[in-house]
Amino acid sequence: MIARQAGASPGTLAPMDYVSTRGAWRDAPQSFTSILLEGLAPDGGLAIPKQYPRLSATELAALRPLGYADLAFAILSRFCTDITAEALRAIVARTYTADAFGSKEVTPLSTLGPGLHLLHLSNGPTLAFKDIALQLLGNLFEHVLEGGTRTLNILGATSGDTGSSAEYAMRGKRHIAVFMLSPRGRMSAFQQAQMYALRDPNIHNLAIEGTFDECQDIVKAIAANAAFKRRHFLGAVNSINWARIAAQIVYYFKGYFAATANDDQTVSFSVPSGNFGNVLAGHVARVMGLPIAQLIVATNENDVLDEFFRLGRYRPRRAAQTHATSSPSMDISRASNFERYMFDMVDRDPGQLAALWRTLERDGEFDIAGTAIGARIASSGFVSGRSTHADRIATIRDLHHAFGVIVDPHTADGVRVGRALCAPGIPLVCLETALPVKFAATIREALGFEPPRPTAYAGLEELPQRCTVLPADASRVEAYITAHAG
Repeated sequence: MIARQAGASPGTLAPMDYVSTRGAWRDAPQSFTSILLEGLAPDGGLAIPKQYPRLSATELAALRPLGYADLAFAILSRFCTDITAEALRAIVARTYTADAFGSKEVTPLSTLGPGLHLLHLSNGPTLAFKDIALQLLGNLFEHVLEGGTRTLNILGATSGDTGSSAEYAMRGKRHIAVFMLSPRGRMSAFQQAQMYALRDPNIHNLAIEGTFDECQDIVKAIAANAAFKRRHFLGAVNSINWARIAAQIVYYFKGYFAATANDDQTVSFSVPSGNFGNVLAGHVARVMGLPIAQLIVATNENDVLDEFFRLGRYRPRRAAQTHATSSPSMDISRASNFERYMFDMVDRDPGQLAALWRTLERDGEFDIAGTAIGARIASSGFVSGRSTHADRIATIRDLHHAFGVIVDPHTADGVRVGRALCAPGIPLVCLETALPVKFAATIREALGFEPPRPTAYAGLEELPQRCTVLPADASRVEAYITAHAG
């Protein structure tokens, strides 16, 4: 699946076209900027490249010495081909700065022991890996909206980190308003305060009386209302927005280069997984040619994805069956980006995908064990495992005792499952997803003391907070947007 001319350099790349996982745009593929401001496609599917770019061995080797911003430009220029090279390079340079991410490395790698590495993704403004994509997304939005008069009303849902990352990226930006849904009472105190303490008039926090999956369902239902979406110029920041996936692909390349000495080596990545966007980016990097041996999906007690990869049975849970855990950003049953992965696994046949989703809607599950689809999945490099509260507490203690590092509970899930499943002799890169201060109660339980807190966040939880509480009802959210849209 070649989406570029052989030997082409940035600026001479063949256009990257986008289609929907469910078949829309097949005869009229969309450009990057046209899908950037969209949520769902008109048929309810997700935008995805018509073909993934592939890198030759020579092209891969040329990326190794690049700094983060240059690497990001080299990767993103293959997906954003309708933005000029000059404009894209400026956007990337403005995004990935030492001021925003603590160092020019942006995502530094630390080695904990032989073959065990931690890729630090949480040094951005809100101390979570979501900043890496959302800081870029904010600047991309600003570029595309420049010179216009309409306000883009961004609708999103968060289980904890997407919300604050999106709001910090969009706060104060002209022609942008954010309406962020979060599950009331299901985030950590730090996560909640990061969002609800913001006073910017273009930020609207809606605390939904339900689970994250219900918040996500509301966003999808409103995005599927074409007339409402058009009338209020709705956009998306959740990982249904392809630009977020594209941005996350970059740090897989960065992590690989940092963990290896040459391009003949392979590595495995362990990824704490909730909405599946983080590990999907690794899947795309692998298809592009990055030598990834395994993509290890680490779930918590909400183990729908683990059940799928082990047994071939996809069985999302109802809201009442979704556990509230000590790694709350992964308390997700229906992962949006799973659809993009399955699109690849059905050989990019939207008819097959639609048939699976009809079965899912009718029966509440589907089973691909023993099928050709199951065989493709088995060869796609994915393995999975489940981590419990006791596992993450033990892992936090073990890492602190053995290496003097403190990790948040989601990263602990990734380390625990990654160490259990990584193939012998293959270096393991565990993706850090947040700094431990965001989940202080769990750190206190594990280690008996408070995690380090950046000075800028002193007294955060004591600041006045504001949000609007609403029931899990799409019509009530639509009414709020109608009353407050820019």
